[in-house]
Amino acid sequence: MSAYQMRVSVVTQYIEEQSEPDKAHFVFAYTISITNSGEVAAQVISRHWIINDANNHIEEVKGLGVVGHQPFLPPGQSFEYTSGCILKTPQGSMKGCYFCVAEDGTRFEVEIPEFVLSLPRTLH
Repeated sequence: MSAYQMRVSVVTQYIEEQSEPDKAHFVFAYTISITNSGEVAAQVISRHWIINDANNHIEEVKGLGVVGHQPFLPPGQSFEYTSGCILKTPQGSMKGCYFCVAEDGTRFEVEIPEFVLSLPRTLH
């Protein structure tokens, strides 16, 4: 096990009541849980997202923190948050990384594995 390690899990949801398919406006929510699975306390400083829709339109989003927080996570602790994404297509995907700083000053990145955003019952 690495001293500097975070585990990321994602659950997605299509938000039908906020979407307008006839206007190419598809709203998705995603809930992310970040768990410090390493041996050293660390803080999530910033994030970098790559958002891709079914038309291969790519949008990059960079910024400090996650939903206005820069959570400090001792080993074994988790932080969960929900955010959203608007696509022009009924399917797409997101991936990215978190930039973290450990209590000892070590900087490291945590990969956010690609996950799918899709209307229910549209994937085969």
